[in-house]
Amino acid sequence: MKVLMKILAILRSCSLFAGVAALTLSAQASESKAPAKADTVKGQQIAAQVCAACHGADGNTGTPAYPKLAGQHAAYLEKQLHNFKVQPNAKEAERANAVMAGFAATLSADDIRNVAAYYAEQKPKLAAAKGDKTSVELGQKIYRAGIRDKGIAACAGCHSPNGAGIPAQYPRLAGQNSEYTAAQLTAFRDGLRKNSAQMSAIAKKLSKQEIDAVADYIAGLR
Repeated sequence: MKVLMKILAILRSCSLFAGVAALTLSAQASESKAPAKADTVKGQQIAAQVCAACHGADGNTGTPAYPKLAGQHAAYLEKQLHNFKVQPNAKEAERANAVMAGFAATLSADDIRNVAAYYAEQKPKLAAAKGDKTSVELGQKIYRAGIRDKGIAACAGCHSPNGAGIPAQYPRLAGQNSEYTAAQLTAFRDGLRKNSAQMSAIAKKLSKQEIDAVADYIAGLR
C-alpha cells in the first residue's frame, strides 16, 4: 500500500509539473506573437521617403485633395494602409486607389506600424470651413444631430463632438481638408470605398449638398 501511495504522489507531481510547463509555454507563445513596439524613428524615415510628397513630412499636407495624417489615430492609419492591399483570398482591395495601392505594396507590416505611429505623434495644423453661413449651419446640424427623416445618426456619436474620434475605432476628423472628406463620403456612397459597411450605409443617404456641407463643417472643428 505504501508503495502504491508513493507512485500516486509521483504521478500527481509529474502531472502538476506538466501543467505548469504547458502554461509557461503558452504564455511564451503569446508573447512571441505580440506585435513589436512601433519605431517612430524608422517611421519618420519611411514618411520622408515614401509619403511626404503627398501628405507632407509631418502629415500636414498642403494639397486639399490629400488627407492630413498628423494626429490621426495610429490604429486607424495602420488599418487603412492594409486596406489598400489585396488580402489573401480576396479579389480586390477594400480601398481602391491605384496610387496608394502601389505605395502600400512596398511596405511591410512593421513599416506600416512604424509610419502610422510616427504620423499619429505629429501635431495637426487645422483647416477652416470655407462655405457660406447656410452651408456651415447645415453641416453643423448633420454632424451634431444627424438627419432624422433619413435615419442618419449624428456624426458626433462616433467621431465625438469635437471631431477627435475614438482611438482604434473611429478616425479623427477635426480640421481635415473638406475636399478630401467630401471625396471619401462620395466614395462610400458610390460603393468605391468598401472598408466600412457603417459609413457606406450612412453615405448612401446623403445628397451632394449634405456631403459638401458636413465636410466643410468638419474642416472647422476644433
